[in-house]
Amino acid sequence: MGIAHAGSSAIVVDDTDGQVITAVNPDEAAHPASLAKMMTLYLTFQAVQNGTLKMDQELPVSSWAASKAPTKLDLRNGQTISVEDCVLGMITKSANDAATVVAEGMGGTESHFVEMMNAQAQLLGMSSTRFANASGLPDPEDTTTARDMSKLAMALYHDFPQYSHYFSTKEFMFRGRLVRGHNNLMDKYPGMDGLKTGYTNAAGFNLASTAVKDGRRLFSVVLGGRTASTRDRLMARLLDDGFENQETPAELVAQVGAAPVVAKGRRSAAKATAVADATPSSRRHHRRSKADAVAARSTATCSKKKAVTCPAPKATARKVASVGSSPDK
Repeated sequence: MGIAHAGSSAIVVDDTDGQVITAVNPDEAAHPASLAKMMTLYLTFQAVQNGTLKMDQELPVSSWAASKAPTKLDLRNGQTISVEDCVLGMITKSANDAATVVAEGMGGTESHFVEMMNAQAQLLGMSSTRFANASGLPDPEDTTTARDMSKLAMALYHDFPQYSHYFSTKEFMFRGRLVRGHNNLMDKYPGMDGLKTGYTNAAGFNLASTAVKDGRRLFSVVLGGRTASTRDRLMARLLDDGFENQETPAELVAQVGAAPVVAKGRRSAAKATAVADATPSSRRHHRRSKADAVAARSTATCSKKKAVTCPAPKATARKVASVGSSPDK
């Protein structure tokens, strides 16, 4: 597999026939960030379906799970938490401690669970993916592509339709407090009912989405967004175009590319994450503005053909030298 870059890539797939409507850098190596939790959720649903886990089953919280970096549910060593609350915590708050609890509950250790994740990835045809942990917290070995993430997103809905409603959860009550989700686009895009957000400094802002219009379902993935708002606007455009059976111009994907926020003297990773999550979504995401159109024309360097490889900007085409301990969203 190639070196993961903090560039930008996107794919849109029609669930009816598997047709790829738009694909820009779909096989470019990237870091999944919290989209890795979709595989943790896949294995969780598989275990519940097989009867080896129950949604109301209480799992122990280890010191290893409790020590995970934010975002988290602030679980403490020695506590227990239900499988269902772990599922809801992963989907809404992208809780890294909850993901680790499930990993240890199923695999004994997180490292063994990661072996299970990678084995399942191969079974699903995710040939360019390697998971390094259950949460997607920064690791230079954590690698995927937009195409592989679309395969995983579709598998979650096809293999476990009885649990797909969890992905539309926007908030839930946990031990007397309201836990709100990060997927702001679900509040704004009609028909969107999942799936998962992701963010680390190295990965940029990632999003896997699915939406239904007139009985037709699309799946779309964006990796390497510069900000949450530009990522969300691109996702909305991809879905809009997809429902109209149109390709989204490659240059629109290119211009949302991210560079890692790791330079000394800049705001901390924790602050950058908090600011990103607090950024209000822009008004209706459906159509690009005049400024977007001007920017697209001025930065158009790519062909519009399917599966085109779009050159990343100089600031984003470099190897990610360090992923540090940036939080995962």
